[in-house]
Amino acid sequence: MPRRLAAVALGLSVAACTNIGPGTVPHDRVDYANAIGNSWKEQTLLNIVKLRYGDMPIFLEVAQVIAGYQLQSALSGSFTLGNFTSSLIDRLTATGGATAASTYTDRPTVVYQPLTGVDFLKRLMTPIPPSSVLFMVQSGYSAELVMPIMLNSINSLNNASNRLRRPADPKFIRLVELMREGQLAGAIHMRVERSKDGAESSVIIFEPGRDPQLTARSREIKSVLGIKPNLREFGVYFGGYSGKDNEIAMNTRSMLQIMLEFAAVVQVPESDVVQGKATPGLAYTAREGAPTGPPLRILVTDKEPQDAYVAAQYDRKWFWIADTDIQSKYTFAVIMLLFSVADTGVKGSTPVVTIPANQ
Repeated sequence: MPRRLAAVALGLSVAACTNIGPGTVPHDRVDYANAIGNSWKEQTLLNIVKLRYGDMPIFLEVAQVIAGYQLQSALSGSFTLGNFTSSLIDRLTATGGATAASTYTDRPTVVYQPLTGVDFLKRLMTPIPPSSVLFMVQSGYSAELVMPIMLNSINSLNNASNRLRRPADPKFIRLVELMREGQLAGAIHMRVERSKDGAESSVIIFEPGRDPQLTARSREIKSVLGIKPNLREFGVYFGGYSGKDNEIAMNTRSMLQIMLEFAAVVQVPESDVVQGKATPGLAYTAREGAPTGPPLRILVTDKEPQDAYVAAQYDRKWFWIADTDIQSKYTFAVIMLLFSVADTGVKGSTPVVTIPANQ
């Protein structure tokens, strides 16, 4: 009996000293990542919808996530050995008892930081650098998805605009098709060069090939852009077209412009448009089949949808993207990625959180 009680006491003591931190990482890391990712999607969708209703987009960043765990254990016991009869010599008896208790506490600390001020607004309204357009294409994102989202024009060839109700220049549509074909064939490459003064410039390279079709495709791209057919490398710059035949000018969009473009195709109740709550948008003016760029079908319903990829509530209505709409999901994923590419975060110092140590 004494040995058994001692073993129990030792086992409880060891259990109380076990480190619980590493065991929480496999599930907590994934759970927190999913929660932050889902809230990020909902915030992005909500801000696009708010722009359609003439409301101001608000961004709140999760600056820090600190998971604190505490396990407190207590063990007490008693043990008596002896003869319990004072007048007689009896068998040696032993009695004992033990009690154990533990308390587990999970204290997560989530620090939010609102993105406001001049710095954030400048980043939100500053056009995305042309190098980011090229890198998105270089990294494997389809030119047919990236270019219609990120560009206003290229060498004076206008992209479609939902908010301006402007169709795309046929040459722009053809250029995007050719760029996609060249991308798949590996015939188009990008490079970033840095001058002595530290300025960066992007270069697009049309690789010469033995395949006559690739050669003809590169020649057609140069013809559509109005650049020299015998050159292999062209500098890429931001701004309006200068007319030079040895460079490519990209007039890119800011993140605010991109959000406004897709806000124009959000599905809203017709009563909200009639009452003046929401702008008419492209859905009320464009005919079926009009070029509107990459699809982003944001639906609306009175009840919370059950099969949504992402859903957000605004003005007692639910706006959502169907989980079965893969094209809209691709487009929405690119929009979210562009928030990181465009560097819209605030560069100020993050809040300092002090976690008290438990003695």
